[in-house]
Amino acid sequence: MFEQLDTILIRYEEINELLADPSVIADTQRLRDLTIEEADLRPKVEKIKRYKEVLSEITDTEELLNENNSAEFTEMAKEELSSLKEEKDKLEADIRLLMIPEDPNDGKNIIMEIRGAAGGDEAQLFAGDLLNMYTKFADQQGWRTEILDANITGIGGYKEVTLMITGNKVYSKLKYENGAHRVQRVPETESQGRVHTSTATVVVMPEQEEIDFDLDENDIRVDIYHASGAGGQHVNKTASAVRLTHIPTNIVVAMQDERSQLKNREKAMKVLRARVYDKVTSEAQAEYDADRKLKVGTGDRSERIRTYNFPQNRVTDHRIGLSIQQLDKILNGELAEITDALILYDQTQKLEELNGNQL
Repeated sequence: MFEQLDTILIRYEEINELLADPSVIADTQRLRDLTIEEADLRPKVEKIKRYKEVLSEITDTEELLNENNSAEFTEMAKEELSSLKEEKDKLEADIRLLMIPEDPNDGKNIIMEIRGAAGGDEAQLFAGDLLNMYTKFADQQGWRTEILDANITGIGGYKEVTLMITGNKVYSKLKYENGAHRVQRVPETESQGRVHTSTATVVVMPEQEEIDFDLDENDIRVDIYHASGAGGQHVNKTASAVRLTHIPTNIVVAMQDERSQLKNREKAMKVLRARVYDKVTSEAQAEYDADRKLKVGTGDRSERIRTYNFPQNRVTDHRIGLSIQQLDKILNGELAEITDALILYDQTQKLEELNGNQL
């Protein structure tokens, strides 16, 4: 591990030298990549440097204890040694956590798709509740949300809605939201007060820039057509709607919300690139395949990751057994307790995999 720690320190110094190089400053993409890498390494470097200082101080203190000193001095040295060893243990734990391989997508923006699934109108209304929950959570995090496409029902629910959330490390906090979300409540249309169970599904995909994941234009069929349905006076007057089909995977994305054909195409391409990346990655990486159980399935009630129980004002995440009696607050966007718990659980699992790597 020490060899690895030293490698990190050396790389950090290299990056700082490169960031002062005029040729690097002139290269926008390289400057961006190095700046991101520097920010990622900085907390590791701070912990590693302090860890090395503590090890050195422990050695010095132990040497002092081996010398002939007064009883008072010896007692003080023992207390100092005990304190240093406690700090050493804490730093080792922190460094192990920091050394967990990061998901390369953690720093990215996301494209989220929410769909009403099992439960008809009630499921579509719940999809709207989830949209509102994630939008408010994004606001609290200082992120920006933009609805890319939406299929709104007559009662105000959503058959499906696609939104983009941009900001600092969005994917790292929301990637665990993939799956079927179950709601238990009395619908407004239920005259006898019976509790109904419905589901809405959520898919979270990291945004992929063209430089990160390029699609071959020859693999994409582009269809232009007139927009239809609710959407403003431009509907059926201009051929602004765009449908993109990725031929190798048969993934189709249609966009018609914008008046501009160009804007619709840009939005559709963002979603298509994210969907194709999600499919390709899931099929290519065994580690990713293991996570697919957290992804959206058929939307059946049994394939749930979380239950929102209105009668008991309770939210339960079934993957980690966490129950919180504050459903109203969570639907109002106060998701931090759940997202933090999921991150901690994931880190704990990864630490167990790394068990045996001693400092």
